[in-house]
Amino acid sequence: MRIFALFISLIAAPVSAHEFWIEPVEYQVGAETNLEANIVNGQEFAGPKLAYLPQRFVNFVLFAGTESARVQGRPGDMPALQQEPVAEGLNIAAYQANNAIVDYESWEKFQNFVDHKDFGDVLSQHEARGLPLENFKEVYSRHAKSLMGVGNSEGADRRVGLETEIVALTNPYTDDISQGFQVQVYYRNDVRPNTQVEVFEKGADSIVTISLYQTNDEGIAVFPVKLGFSYMVDAVVLRTPSEALAERTGAVWETLWANLTFAVPQ
Repeated sequence: MRIFALFISLIAAPVSAHEFWIEPVEYQVGAETNLEANIVNGQEFAGPKLAYLPQRFVNFVLFAGTESARVQGRPGDMPALQQEPVAEGLNIAAYQANNAIVDYESWEKFQNFVDHKDFGDVLSQHEARGLPLENFKEVYSRHAKSLMGVGNSEGADRRVGLETEIVALTNPYTDDISQGFQVQVYYRNDVRPNTQVEVFEKGADSIVTISLYQTNDEGIAVFPVKLGFSYMVDAVVLRTPSEALAERTGAVWETLWANLTFAVPQ
């Protein structure tokens, strides 16, 4: 099936959503070099770096091949990840943040978010559930990954157990990227067809270009990448929270944010 792309040329333009990602200090390191990466929360591939604080996350793990190791830091560490690689080759850092809550004073702000993420006619669902159009809550969680090359950088990305997850079908450090970069988007054990994927491209000058793509029937999106640029890929699930979560948080909507970062060598 053809994969559709929509380019929107948003250079330094405001967007309604805030992303959360893992950004390595260096995306490729030598075989004997420690990995270092920041946890960042911001917009347009720029924002404040967050310290290593265990109370903020459910899991923070490194993977390489069939091996894995928990990220072991000290509270307050910056960068949040400072650890030896699991093995030579492609290392995957994965981070699942604790739930957080956002309040909406009016429907308009939520609708802007719904439109930006291409969720469709959420208003009808909202009204059908008898929910208020003012002063309601959303609970959200972050599911971030980053690909780092160690030594020969060989290997492949894979599912690592996040509830929603973006898997790179291309190794950016060793594969031919002339035909584009492929990612596959998952929610639980299912692929996500016809889902919007947002791609942030950042050059050495820190100028960021944002483009939107749509996954095909297999949940796969393909987009062009450039030598010497870093990339962030984002996809969001919107769902009704479980009865227990709604009761605990007061939220009427829940979002799960999948994020993937990588770089293409010069």
